[in-house]
This record gives sequence, structure tokens and C-alpha cells, in this order.
Amino acid sequence: MAVPKKRTSVSRKGLRRAGQHHKLYRKFPMACANCGDYTMPHHVCPACGHYKGKQVVEVKEKAAAASAEA
Repeated sequence: MAVPKKRTSVSRKGLRRAGQHHKLYRKFPMACANCGDYTMPHHVCPACGHYKGKQVVEVKEKAAAASAEA
């Protein structure tokens, strides 16, 4: 039975595994169904506060818009 003479180092093991398992995947933003702004999948839209067609979060207006009114 074949037995390795030397122990496989952590770095060599990591290099072998890096190609198949430990990849970084790109995240693809989606358009919000309510406002059309781009959001990440399975997240509340930061622009309008909708998630799955329902208002979930009240979004505060930007400071620039508030100062323009005053």
C-alpha cells in the first residue's frame, strides 16, 4: 500500500483546493420591481424600502433634499 513519505503542507493543500472549492463569486445586482433601482438579491431596496412587493422599511429622505426644501 502506498504511503506518503512526507506530510502535505498546509500551503500545498490550500493550493490544490483553491481551484475547485474556494472561489470568490461575483454578486449580480437586480432591478427593484418598485422603483427600478439596483439592489442585491434577497435584500430590501435601499432607495424605496420595498421587499417582495411590500413596503418593509420607511426610507428617510437625503439631507440634500431636505436642505433644498428649507
